[in-house]
Amino acid sequence: MSLGPGPAKTVPPLTARVARASNPHGTTAMWIRDRLESLWSNKDFTDWYPRDGRPGLSPAQLATVCVLQYVLDLSDRQAAEAVRCRIDFKYALGLELDDPGFHHSVLSDFRDRLAEGDRADRLLDLALARLTEAGLVHERTTARTDSTHVLAAVRDLTRLELITEAVRAALEELARTAPQLLAGLVDEEWGRRYGRPVRLGKNPTRPKTRILTTGEDAGQLFEHLREHGPDYLSGPQVQALRQIVLQNYYRDEKGRLRWRTDDDGGLPPSSLAIVSPYDTQARYARRGQVTRWKGFLVHLTETCAAEGANVITDVVTTPATTHDAQALPGIHTRLKRRGLLPAEHLVDGGYTCLVHVAHAAREHQVTLTGPLPGNPTRQHRDNDGFGRDDFHIDFDRRQVTCPRGEISKGWHGPYPTSSPTAAPLIVARFTKGQCQPCPVRSRCTTSSDSARNVGFPPKELLDLQVRSRAEQQSPAWRQRYAVRSGIEGTICEFAHGHGMRQCRYRGQPKTHVQHVLTAIAVNIERLSAGGLPDQPSPSRPPTAFQNLLDQNGIHRQRSWRALNS
Repeated sequence: MSLGPGPAKTVPPLTARVARASNPHGTTAMWIRDRLESLWSNKDFTDWYPRDGRPGLSPAQLATVCVLQYVLDLSDRQAAEAVRCRIDFKYALGLELDDPGFHHSVLSDFRDRLAEGDRADRLLDLALARLTEAGLVHERTTARTDSTHVLAAVRDLTRLELITEAVRAALEELARTAPQLLAGLVDEEWGRRYGRPVRLGKNPTRPKTRILTTGEDAGQLFEHLREHGPDYLSGPQVQALRQIVLQNYYRDEKGRLRWRTDDDGGLPPSSLAIVSPYDTQARYARRGQVTRWKGFLVHLTETCAAEGANVITDVVTTPATTHDAQALPGIHTRLKRRGLLPAEHLVDGGYTCLVHVAHAAREHQVTLTGPLPGNPTRQHRDNDGFGRDDFHIDFDRRQVTCPRGEISKGWHGPYPTSSPTAAPLIVARFTKGQCQPCPVRSRCTTSSDSARNVGFPPKELLDLQVRSRAEQQSPAWRQRYAVRSGIEGTICEFAHGHGMRQCRYRGQPKTHVQHVLTAIAVNIERLSAGGLPDQPSPSRPPTAFQNLLDQNGIHRQRSWRALNS
């Protein structure tokens, strides 16, 4: 299928006249056409389609319909019906009033095409470029970023349910693609065990028997396929079953099948453990003592200027086990490509580290503002004894002086760390002969057979750390950083207003498509509801009690930020 004809450059006169008559104040769909000229043109999608073949539908129009679908929370069938029946949709797409539209399955096919490679990010690039051209978003303002969890579109399975459902999913796949292979393998017992979706609960009957039986059935299935249909071993569900079996079973020295535990055989880390045969990219993670989920993380970045609507400038979907700080360099790279790097970037403590603060300032001229991790030494945590800050570090002479005047005998490093977010570490060592005779040794180290080692980053990073920690104690920094909390409202808007908490699709690429379309929809919704870009957003009208205070001359705070300053 080749590239179809694009939307009309002008709206058909009859469509425009009827749309203006029925919606004199306009709608969100009409605003897209009037202010952004339908967001995209077909030339933006030329490399998505082959040059030959039957012309298909316009990808620019389909992309616009997908965005409007997320603005109005429509299903594929409802979105296709809106294209046929709603006048403002026909106005936005430049269609005649008698245009029959398209079948709803076209939207699913378009999303599959959008999930390939980095096309979803390119779609957001194009949308933000249109907003920049219209003067609705600017570079070098203030931005803020935060993340939230997203639940995968899968059931919460126990390990026994997982392996049983994986066998059933593989049998379903083979029954669709090569039912003849199951002859001679499936019998009444297999039908009883895998003939319906698995529901065992947390306390199933005879769990050890079920575990061994299911594992042996999986092994028997693999042997049968290797003998009669090796080409079908590469099917997605068969491959998922193979990985799940390897992660949950092992063979002992006598060749017997065993169930893995933490102490016997070893379980894979959460970053590798599959939680569902239907979405092998979803992962289990937890934050704190309350939030536990199976799915992904989404990181949202938005502008937070004093005037105008806040615009989502970046969205990234990562596995649930990915640390926030690992996503930050990619965010800055994409913002630089879009020409939307902020002057100051407000983030929480999950994103900040010395390496990222220094890199953002050096490579992108961005001030990364967020609380740096505190001093991890025991003495600093307990506020008792000599912490690292009580030692004098002389980088020129490569030596450290302790509070009692002893000079270190060794200087090693900087050592690279295994984590990309951790700074290189220099270690200064004191000898036993220096530490054991010390009268205040118990305030420095509790070890009876070793001396004190002091670790610290290189000089430029240490100076940055000291300046940043000192600045964080000032009222001006706290007042400036208070603006970051507004991103929590944006996360609530995405999660509860647009259903982002629950994945609509399976797999990380299609989940990212959902997040990108949601971000563009939120931008359109915010900007179409606001005034002109050079006008400040209207303030919230005072309440009855606030009016009473004003009438009686009683002072009240005009902003919640004043309470935190």
